[in-house]
Amino acid sequence: MRALVQRVTGASVDVGGERVAEIGPGLLVLLGVTHEDTETQVRWLADKVRALRVFPDADGRMNEPLGERQILCVSQFTLYGDVRRGNRPSYVAAAAPDVAEPLYERFCELAEAQRGVFGADMAVTLVNDGPVTLLLDSR
Repeated sequence: MRALVQRVTGASVDVGGERVAEIGPGLLVLLGVTHEDTETQVRWLADKVRALRVFPDADGRMNEPLGERQILCVSQFTLYGDVRRGNRPSYVAAAAPDVAEPLYERFCELAEAQRGVFGADMAVTLVNDGPVTLLLDSR
C-alpha cells in the first residue's frame, strides 16, 4: 500500500462538477493498493499517517501531529504505475477494484478521513502547505 501524503491548507474533490468532499488544514492522502495488501498494511498506514509530525510547533519546526486537523483521502491506482520500460505506464501492480475498494474504505475509516469517490474521474484541488509531500510505502 502506498500513500502520497501532502500537508495542505485546504483540499477538495469534485465529481461531475459536484463537490463531494472538502477539508481545511490537514493532510491530502493519495492512496494506492497493490495485490498483497491486507488489513495489516491498512492499519499500519492509517496509524502512520495520523501520527506523522509534519505540522509546525510553537517554534515553527515540523514537530506536531495531525491533532484536530482533517484528512482527505483519494484512491490513486496510478501510484503503482510502472514506467521503467517504454512511455506508457503499466498498472499490473495495482490491485483490482474488487480488492482495492474495501481496503481503501477501511483506510478511510481507520484514519477518520473524508473521501473521494472510488473509481470515479475526480477533480482534486489542493493548496500544498510548505510544500510538504511524503511518500509512504507499507512494504
